[in-house]
Amino acid sequence: MLVIIANAGNQCSSQESYTTPRETTKQIAIDSLFTPIPGCYKAWKLYFPMEEYNTASPTVNKIKSFEKYIDKNKDLYSISEIEKRKAFNLDLKVLKKDEKFMNDWPDFEDNLSNQPDLSLNCLSLAMHQFVLSHLEKELQEENVVTENISLPMIKVRPINYEPVVQMKHLTANTFGKLVSIQGTVIRVGQIKLLCAWLAFSCWRCAHVQCVAQIDGAYTPPTSCLQAGCQSRTFRPLYSSPYTQTVNWQTVKLQEILADDQRDRGRVPRTVECELHDELVDCCSPGDVVSITGIVKIRSSDESSYRRSKAPSVYFIYIEGKSVLNTKNYSSGPKQSSDVEFTTNDYYAIQEIQANPQLFRLAVNSLCPTIYGHEMVKAGLLLGLLGGAQGGCKRGDSHVLVVGDPGLGKSQMLQACSMVAPRGVYVCGNTSTSSGLTVTLTREGGGNFALEAGALVLADQGCCCIDEFDKMSSQHQALLEAMEQQVISITKAGIICTLPARTSILAAANPVGGHYNRAKTVSENLRLGSALLSRFDLVFILQDRPDEYLDTLLSEHVMSLYSHLKVSSTAGDSSSFVGSMSCTEPDVLNPNVPLSKRLKLCPGEDISPISPVLLRKYIAYAKKYIPSPELSPEAGSVLQNFYLAA
Repeated sequence: MLVIIANAGNQCSSQESYTTPRETTKQIAIDSLFTPIPGCYKAWKLYFPMEEYNTASPTVNKIKSFEKYIDKNKDLYSISEIEKRKAFNLDLKVLKKDEKFMNDWPDFEDNLSNQPDLSLNCLSLAMHQFVLSHLEKELQEENVVTENISLPMIKVRPINYEPVVQMKHLTANTFGKLVSIQGTVIRVGQIKLLCAWLAFSCWRCAHVQCVAQIDGAYTPPTSCLQAGCQSRTFRPLYSSPYTQTVNWQTVKLQEILADDQRDRGRVPRTVECELHDELVDCCSPGDVVSITGIVKIRSSDESSYRRSKAPSVYFIYIEGKSVLNTKNYSSGPKQSSDVEFTTNDYYAIQEIQANPQLFRLAVNSLCPTIYGHEMVKAGLLLGLLGGAQGGCKRGDSHVLVVGDPGLGKSQMLQACSMVAPRGVYVCGNTSTSSGLTVTLTREGGGNFALEAGALVLADQGCCCIDEFDKMSSQHQALLEAMEQQVISITKAGIICTLPARTSILAAANPVGGHYNRAKTVSENLRLGSALLSRFDLVFILQDRPDEYLDTLLSEHVMSLYSHLKVSSTAGDSSSFVGSMSCTEPDVLNPNVPLSKRLKLCPGEDISPISPVLLRKYIAYAKKYIPSPELSPEAGSVLQNFYLAA
C-alpha cells in the first residue's frame, strides 16, 4: 500500500497510515520518533527504532551490499507483488552463490544465524528502499509532486535455509538463533490480532508518541519526551492511526523421524510456532511444513502459581519467518514430500525397474520375515502405490485382512507403515473417534483449535489400523473418510472440512477367535455392510494344518533366527542386488495364476529390497507416475469379474 504524505519535511517516518493509496494527507508529527537526518533511509526508524543512523556503521554497509545485489538481480523481484504482500521471498542458496555479495558481507552466514533480527532487518530495509525508489520514479513520471513517500514495513521470507534442525536439538543453545525445522502440523489456532506499535497520549500535555510492543508485550512509555513535561502517566490510543496491529496465529508441529531415529517408548516431540502477517492461514492440520524462524522463549503457566517456591520456567517456541508447505491440495499428481532422493537412490531405483520379475520381487520384499501370504502382500503393496486420482473416483484402495490369530497380520501392517512414504500405524483398541479424525480443543480465552487425527495426518499416504474389530464404536467415523476422502467437523460452531486422501489398511480377528466358514465376513467381524463395502480388497486367512507348508514355515523361522542364511533385512540403496535365482517357466507364464507366480520356489534364495529403498521406490512411483493407465486386458478382467458376481 502506497501513501503520499505531504509537508512532512526530510524526516525518517516510522508509522503506517491506513489511507487510500496515493492519497495526499497531512502527517501528524510525533517528535519522540522522528529526528531529521539528512541522507537517512526514509524507513530507518521503522526497522531500527533504537539505533541512530550513521553512514559509517556496519549496519549501513550491510544494507548497501544487499542493495547492490538487488540492483543486479531486478528480474527476480516483482514490485507489484512485494507491494501487495508486504513481503518477498529470498532464496539463500542463490544469494550465497553471489561472490560480490559475499565479499561485501563476508560474515553473512554467521550474522544470519546468531543475529537474525539485525540481519533480516538489513535485508528488509534494502528491499524497502528499492521499492520506494521505484515508486518515486513512477510518481515523477506522472508529474505528482511528493516530498515524502511512506510504505508499510516489508518483511523478508528466507527460504532454503540449512541445515534443518531436529526438534531434539532445540535447546537453550539455540535461543535467539535462526533455525529451520520440518514437521507435521497437528494443531492450528485461530487468527488473532497482535499489537506491534501502540500510540500513547500524555495526560498532562496530550503529546502523542509511539512505542514498539516487542513480542506483543504491553510496553508503555517511561516518560514524556515533550520539553518541559515530566509526566509519567499515559493513555493508550487504540484507535490512533499510528497504532498498528498484525495478524497472529499459533501452530504446533510434531517431529518427523526416520526409522533409525525413532526412540521407542517416547512421546513424539512438539514445538509451537507463531506466524504473522501473510503467513497466517497457510497450513492446515496434517500438512508437512518447513518453518524457518527465530527460537524464543516464553514464561509458562507453572511459574505463575508456584512463584514463591519454583524458579521461573520457560518453554521454547519459534517465531516463524517463512513457511514452506509441501502439501499439494490440487487434483494433480501426488507429492511424496517426506522422502528425499539422492543420486545413489536413482541408480538403485533404475536397477529395480530393470528386473524382469519386479512385482514378484517387491511383493517378497514386503515384510520378508513373514513366510507366505503372497497375495495378501500383493494387495497391501498395491494399496500403498494407489491409483489414478480425478473425477468422481478415488485412487486410494482400502484393504481388509481377516484371519485367525498368529498369522502375522500385525507384522505386515507395521511393515506397510514403515515402507510407506507417509504412513500412520494405530491400534483399534486404543484409538477413539476423535483420535482418528479431528479434535477440537479449547484455548485460552474460550477459542477453539483444531488438532489432527490419524486419518488427517496420513493424508496422501496410508493409515494402518490394527485390531479393527475392537473399535466398533469408531466405525461410523470412517464411513465418510473412506469414500469421500474428507473429514467434516461440525462442533462448537465450527464447520470445516479437512482432506483425508489416505488408503486404509486394516486387520481384524474374527469373533470367537477363529474364522467360521459357515458365516459371512460381516457376521464373523460384526461389521455393518456399509463399512464393509468401502473395502476394495478383503483377504481371509485361515490357520489350517498342512504338513508341507508347516515344514517350509518352520525352516524359514529356523533360518531366520539361526542365521543360516543372509538376513532378509540386509541391503541398502548403495549396494542393492535385485536378483532371483528361480528360472522355472511358471514364473513368467501369464497363463499361470498370480498366486502361484508370486510364490518362492523351495530352496530359492532372493536378495530382497531393503525397507528404506522400498520406501523410496514407492515414493518415486507416486511422484512421477501419478496416473497409471489400465490396459484393455486388465479392464476386461475386471469387467467380467463384476458381471459374474
